[in-house]
Amino acid sequence: MTDLIKGDEPTTTHAAWGSGNPRLRVTSEHERFEHALTHDSTRVGSSSESDLLLVGAEAHHATIAHDGRDEYVLTLHGEGEMNARSGDAAQAKGDRTETLRTGAHFTAGPWTLVFARDEFADHGRAYGGREGGELADQPAQEARPDYAAVVDEDDDDPSRLLEPTQD
Repeated sequence: MTDLIKGDEPTTTHAAWGSGNPRLRVTSEHERFEHALTHDSTRVGSSSESDLLLVGAEAHHATIAHDGRDEYVLTLHGEGEMNARSGDAAQAKGDRTETLRTGAHFTAGPWTLVFARDEFADHGRAYGGREGGELADQPAQEARPDYAAVVDEDDDDPSRLLEPTQD
């Protein structure tokens, strides 16, 4: 095992609101680019109203919402693959939603989109992940900051507070 240098210990994943350069890595057979997720809601599709315009996708293919827990949540409206299988109850309602973690992917027509967020802000496993497998004891992570009180600076109505969602 490698000894840690003082100050290099893994820490929590509670960084400042929206930090960690959240982005989508977007590829098709002939194109490759990154799209920064800078707003509370990003519409993906072929419609001119889309924030991320993808020729060959459905008009309103997907939405990525930055929620009150500082998570990025995908809702897939069009046909395509997702990284995770939604629960049976969600499938029955036609709702295909998942919280995105670095490496999560989905498809929109001929496009593959992969979510990325720098590790220090990607609210997955704290303290560098699990040591010794799923049943190993792990240090508890303190409660998340009150992200619900953060106002989206890009919002036309700065008095609107973001509402936290349930875990």
